[in-house]
Amino acid sequence: MAAPAVFEVLPPTLDSTSDPPPLFDGTTRLYINDMCPYAQRVWIVRNYKGLHDKIKLVPIDLQNRPAWYKEKVYPENKVPALEHNGQVIGESLDLVKYIDSNFEGLALLPDDSAKLKFGEELIANSDTFTTNLYASLRGDAVKEAAAGFDYLETALHKFDDGPFFLGQFSQVDVVYAPFVERFHIIFQEIFKHDITSGRPKLAAWIEAINKIDAYKPTKCNREKFLAYIKKRFLGES
Repeated sequence: MAAPAVFEVLPPTLDSTSDPPPLFDGTTRLYINDMCPYAQRVWIVRNYKGLHDKIKLVPIDLQNRPAWYKEKVYPENKVPALEHNGQVIGESLDLVKYIDSNFEGLALLPDDSAKLKFGEELIANSDTFTTNLYASLRGDAVKEAAAGFDYLETALHKFDDGPFFLGQFSQVDVVYAPFVERFHIIFQEIFKHDITSGRPKLAAWIEAINKIDAYKPTKCNREKFLAYIKKRFLGES
């Protein structure tokens, strides 16, 4: 059973005017941004495993980053990053696996070998999935994105012992959820298209994801996200 829901207020976002926390003092810190889908992946894992007291969230302003973050924490200067045991680890896919393997709490991978193999394939394809969907926004979005959503629909037919990719909630759902969340918003609000139309498994998956307590507080601000997408991909100011 997943950890119980915890009401949590995010700490203040740190920007170029902010002092750093007491770095490498033994505290485990997850550096995030509440609009970043990559950071959201790791945030969900942390919540699902009930690590609210073990891993402290540190929001970073990606538009006005503190100089100390690049200099002293993570030279890549992006999120997510995890400060743990005197080192800093980055990259969302690596961190999803790292936290799931190295911290207490319910495991996010099944024991079944067939499910594990399929899960690895889906996670390995996640970057291609997101890259293609973002690229579709510059063309005939509804037509060009269809293959990506069909891929998810087909994958969700693989196992029938639950609404998720591997039946039960797993790392695979964590990896895809932040991006499906955002593209569901984009296609609904900008292109007036429902990505679940003709895709009943995807519709059921989205409904199930939205019931996961660990996921709910990580969801992006809809209006803020739409404004960002319209400016970056559609040329609106």
